Amino acid sequence: MIEHPLPPDLAGALKRDGAGLVAAIVQQHDTGEVLMLGWMDDEALNRTLTSGRVTFWSRSRGEYWRKGDTSGHRQYVRSVAIDCDGDALLVRVDQVGAACHTGERTCFYTDLDARVGDPNDAGRDAGPDDEPALDGPHGEATS
Repeated sequence: MIEHPLPPDLAGALKRDGAGLVAAIVQQHDTGEVLMLGWMDDEALNRTLTSGRVTFWSRSRGEYWRKGDTSGHRQYVRSVAIDCDGDALLVRVDQVGAACHTGERTCFYTDLDARVGDPNDAGRDAGPDDEPALDGPHGEATS
């Protein structure tokens, strides 16, 4: 029998996609800046949790890659959290150099000029074009 690389409680909490992967959002620990999104399987997560450096599974190359091994732009792990649904990870890091393969500090440098909501609108009633409220215990619609 093959030993699982993750503790049973963590392995059981993860909801992986069809390829066995979970999204990993990488954030600068002290500024909150969102740096990138990568993919991890159980082994990549185990390596990240135990080595102090972020390891991903490359979907295009079909291999593990530790951020910074070729570029020098390393990510040192400060903390890892799992979201409430178990289908995403938040990896807080100390980023050295650029996080994006383009050389940009973050992969999220292209602003789509989305409409910014009015903070005074928070208490208004939902209109016909609004999504239903997601107040159920597992995020299901309640209206």
